[in-house]
Amino acid sequence: MRERVWLNWAMHAGFYLLLVASALRLVSRHGMVAQTVAALVICAVLALAYLVGVVFWSRLGRRRVVWLGCVAAVWLGLVVVAPSFSWCAVPLLFLCLRLLNARAFAVAAAVLTLVVIAAQTKIAQEVDPSLILAPIGIAAMTAVTFWELQRESAARQLLIDDLISTRETLAESRHRTGVLEERERLAREIHDTLAQGLTSMGILLQAADRVWAADPALARAHVRRAAEAAAENLGEARRFVRDLRPPGLDGTTLPEALARLCASSGDDGPRVRLRVEGEQYPLEPGVQTALLRVAQGALANVRDHAGAANATITLSYLDGEVTLDVFDDGAGFTEPAPAPGRGYGLRAMRDRLAEVRGTLVVESTPGEGTALAARVLVGAR
Repeated sequence: MRERVWLNWAMHAGFYLLLVASALRLVSRHGMVAQTVAALVICAVLALAYLVGVVFWSRLGRRRVVWLGCVAAVWLGLVVVAPSFSWCAVPLLFLCLRLLNARAFAVAAAVLTLVVIAAQTKIAQEVDPSLILAPIGIAAMTAVTFWELQRESAARQLLIDDLISTRETLAESRHRTGVLEERERLAREIHDTLAQGLTSMGILLQAADRVWAADPALARAHVRRAAEAAAENLGEARRFVRDLRPPGLDGTTLPEALARLCASSGDDGPRVRLRVEGEQYPLEPGVQTALLRVAQGALANVRDHAGAANATITLSYLDGEVTLDVFDDGAGFTEPAPAPGRGYGLRAMRDRLAEVRGTLVVESTPGEGTALAARVLVGAR
């Protein structure tokens, strides 16, 4: 439990003020007689004993209850010699509340109250009910007040602990979410680059194998293309480690990267044409990467599934948005039916575009080809 430091010091100060006030009253009433001197000596011992507990509070630990018992015993002896010191019971009641459990505190509070009543009755010239009711009322109000303060402190500490626990849980959840997002990002990168590159290499090598004997020159050309694809994929793999922009955009604009993609996709596949509409303006690297990856994925789908002879990529720069359309004259489809182990492409495209405030729409009719439209908000020019 986190203690109220200001309340502790207020009670310590109150204890010493009551000691000084009681000592001054004793001297003014009785003078420096033997009984007064004895009471002052015991008062000094009590002040010193109390100070030891205040100074070495953190070191006492579980021995604080023993220290409290010693202080209470010295105070009881002082009250027997000089009853005017009985009102020091209020700070002692506070200490009992801090250090004792509920049952022990109830016993200690009753004992302290009875001692105060006995002391006040002894020094009073005339006994009246106030001498009994006043100490009981003061003890009750003091105990209730301190108890309520401790209850509020405990409730506040419980709330703080809950908030800390919740914060740690949220931090752990965010960490897990970040790990999952990073895995998803790497999955998209691998699908859009390495997997498609390996597929292209396989197609080129199969084509080379088919014409190896009939047309060695064409076979060697296919092998060279496969070697170039392998080098490009090696660059992609290294980019994963360096976390740099894709090599397709290094030092080039998005239209230039798309033009190079169209040129490389025409080998042993559909003829691909690029159209750029509107006045070009700079795009954020993330937007360029997303659109380039969408184009790569779309052309991979056209090559692997559509059976198309022609495909067209249209990049349009508009006010507030940039669009990328990919159309092919292939077989089309009614419902996407990916082959076993495939089918990640469209979901990866949508996820990638969503990261840059983009959307993806796919329209297809059997026998009439497929149109894919990517749209990204980029703000006014």
